[in-house]
Amino acid sequence: MMSQPLLIAAAAVLLVVPGHLLAGGLMLYEVGTDNVGLANAGAAARAQGPSTLASNVAGIAWLPGTQVSAGAQFLHGHLEFETDGATNVAGVDGGNAMEWAPGGSLFVSRELGEGWSVGFASYGDFGLSLDYENDWSGRYFLQNGEILGMSLMPALAYRANEQWSFGLGVRAFYAALDSQLAIDNEPFGLLERPDGRLSYSDHDWGYGANLGVIYAPVPGTRLGLSYTSEIDIELEDGLDLEGVGPITTTLLNDRGLLGADTRLDMQVPQTLTLSLYQQLDSRWALLASVNWQDWSRFGEVGIELDSNRPRSATLEANYRDTWHLSLGTQFRFAPQWLWSAGVGFDSSPVDDDDRSLAVPMAESWRFGTGLTYSLDGHTDLNLSYELVWLGDMAVRQEKPLPAGEPKQVSGEFEDAWIQALSGSVTWRF
Repeated sequence: MMSQPLLIAAAAVLLVVPGHLLAGGLMLYEVGTDNVGLANAGAAARAQGPSTLASNVAGIAWLPGTQVSAGAQFLHGHLEFETDGATNVAGVDGGNAMEWAPGGSLFVSRELGEGWSVGFASYGDFGLSLDYENDWSGRYFLQNGEILGMSLMPALAYRANEQWSFGLGVRAFYAALDSQLAIDNEPFGLLERPDGRLSYSDHDWGYGANLGVIYAPVPGTRLGLSYTSEIDIELEDGLDLEGVGPITTTLLNDRGLLGADTRLDMQVPQTLTLSLYQQLDSRWALLASVNWQDWSRFGEVGIELDSNRPRSATLEANYRDTWHLSLGTQFRFAPQWLWSAGVGFDSSPVDDDDRSLAVPMAESWRFGTGLTYSLDGHTDLNLSYELVWLGDMAVRQEKPLPAGEPKQVSGEFEDAWIQALSGSVTWRF
């Protein structure tokens, strides 16, 4: 149990870096590849291009010659928060917190001979960006925040025979966090003063490994198993204050928070994916995936304050493991055209009572479709679209402040969704 002074200090730190944001963020299947059109179905077993590096590194052992795939992607969401009567902070609704966000990817594979292949991948599969209205009711919880993760990964794969292939990737993971929120300059409500602002920003590198295996018991059938290890990230910055009034400044200073360097430990969770690719005939294929993500172990956020009164604490964000199930199909309706479609379901990493304004997540459904066109047998063009349906997400948050009445925001994200539009080109040499 934390002491009361330490609890207050930790709460003050979380004013600028919400604990749920650090504990989780958002892990993405959508990285600017044709996988978007399948809702991740069959991802660890398809091995249809160098983008298999993002889902199963063993897949490049099935690719002949040299192949290069470059992709671009745009994410856009409908995340509008409407407050209800239980909110005790004056302000407007949140507006749409998730506008268009670009992304990109690059994958390269090369066959070396005697069963060996090498590859390199650059992609971003972790992140979340939210930007609420400046004068909205939840501004003391989060004004805007962005956490982004990019992976750089060289890989080596070996195809032992016609049935088995194995792969290993060494992953360098770059994480960047930037977060701001408002500070109440009149916690006692005696005067009318404009809000101040508190911000936190840092970046770090972490390292991990990707392992994969593909087994083909008979021609046209592939089973893929892929594992990604946990990655530890450490972020450190001071509590940067702007326009903070004398009362709030005195209260923060009395608790040793002014000038304090704040270190936050976060983890990108380990994952395990099992996939099936089944060629039904010359035109149709069936694909499926089961995925597990270890969020429960990483629901704890470590906080250390380095000031004249050093303190540390661990706050529990109450995360739990998540499961993903997806089913898809591919149909070659002409020699140069391949149509893909898929549907997927992801369980929620949080209960309704633990959902936050920083990471508004719930169980979700994915609906994807895409088209691939082969120009000349050496160049493929793909365009894919996916809708992620989150539905209604209720949020009720309350936090103590250094002084004054606790802030409370209550309401709902109604009919929330995220969409992904992806385009990619693959060259084969």
